[in-house]
Parts: sequence; structure tokens; C-alpha cells
Amino acid sequence: MLVVSPASRILLFRFAHANGALNGSSYWATPGGAVEEGETFVSAAMRELLEETGIRVSSLGEPVGFRRFEMRMSDGEVVEALEHYFYVRAANEEICNSRWTDEEVAVIAEHRWWALDDLPLSEETIWPERLAEMVVRALAA
Repeated sequence: MLVVSPASRILLFRFAHANGALNGSSYWATPGGAVEEGETFVSAAMRELLEETGIRVSSLGEPVGFRRFEMRMSDGEVVEALEHYFYVRAANEEICNSRWTDEEVAVIAEHRWWALDDLPLSEETIWPERLAEMVVRALAA
């Protein structure tokens, strides 16, 4: 999800892997997760949004972006990922992590609300590429 605050800042999580095939890797990424059996991309996005941020929404619009790539899982398996990005306007910059899974607790090191202008200037790895452009398009729609 592209979770944007009233101040037009975007929520990112810093993932820091301390073991497994991704040991030592660190990057910033938007909240999100896998589609479970029987879910649509929309229902999965709404569930993941609630689980990872505590934000509950009754509906989402159409995706504002897509990304397809090969991703290495923490166990070393390589899978093809197809990401659908949904725009979510947050009421404030508070999140709740009480619904995080044990894996999320282990790998999410911190969260930050980023100014869009800071994204292209950062030397840190941020996924997806051209995130600021995607958010600007979503805000203009």
C-alpha cells in the first residue's frame, strides 16, 4: 500500500534481516504482504493494512501501480512476485503493530513517514523504484 499522511508523507518500514538467505540485507519498503488462498488483491491489501498499521478501511480503489519481479524469500526460495499498489490516505501518522506476525516482529526494524522529496535523495535502498513518482500520480488522480 501507499499509505500517505495528511502532511503528504508516505509510510515505509525498514526491513533488517539478521538470519536466513537474506541475512545482512536492509531496505525500506511500503506495507504489504502476500495474497492468501481465497483472497483477492483488494481483500489481501485491506487485511495487510490492518495487520501492519492498525488502519482499517472499508474499501480501496483500483491499484495505482504494479510491479513484477523475482524475490528471494528468507528461506532462500526464489518466487515471482506481482505487487499491486493501492493508495490509502491515513488520518494521522500513528500506526499500531499489535497484529504483527512473529516474522514481521523479527524483520521490521522501524517505520518512518517520509517526505516525498527525501525519497530520491536517500542513499538507502527503497522499494519500489520510483516510489515518489507513483505517489505523486496517486495524489493527482
